[in-house]
Amino acid sequence: MRFLLMHTAGAEGSVALASEAGVVASEILPGRSSSEHLVSAVRRLMEAAGWTLRDLTAVVAVHGPGSFTGVRVGLSAAKGLCEAGGVPLIVVSRLELLAAETGYAALDAGRGEFYFGEYADQRKACETLVSLDDLRAAVGSDEVTVCELKAAEALAGLRVRVIAEPLAEATLPFALQRARVGEFDDVAATDANYLRRTDLEILAKAKMEGQTR
Repeated sequence: MRFLLMHTAGAEGSVALASEAGVVASEILPGRSSSEHLVSAVRRLMEAAGWTLRDLTAVVAVHGPGSFTGVRVGLSAAKGLCEAGGVPLIVVSRLELLAAETGYAALDAGRGEFYFGEYADQRKACETLVSLDDLRAAVGSDEVTVCELKAAEALAGLRVRVIAEPLAEATLPFALQRARVGEFDDVAATDANYLRRTDLEILAKAKMEGQTR
């Protein structure tokens, strides 16, 4: 099996080629401009490896939550490559990557909220947007994994495991597992995993809270 792996949802992007034997090649993409360099990086790696799109078992993309621009560009590129090569798509949640060892993961969502994910036996129990109090209640005395200093500081008092932002190659175990059982995502129907309330929802909530005071 051969995979093209992409992750542009974090502060820094990455792309990799991998097979059942492991990572074949990889490249780190520049920080805030990672989405601009994604397609050219994919082209360089594919040409250097002598791979074509039709050689791929699947294109694998981290579809959020995270940078709106990075998530959108990464997923759009993944879908375009799948359609061009006629190959399947596999999407992996950024929270899922973080929670691989502890079962819980959190990312800073701004506005005093967090993207929170809970997993059991590598299966999603929930992914949601929560307040600090709700996150504390959900985790309890268990350990939660984060990859951002801001999130770690905000969760002081909890058992927090701080790790580096996972690279694209961290999606390989998930890709292998899903490809072996034919668990692919619908290219047309799959959407970005933003886990963010729209501004309209936030305004409506604030208005309702104001009316009840």
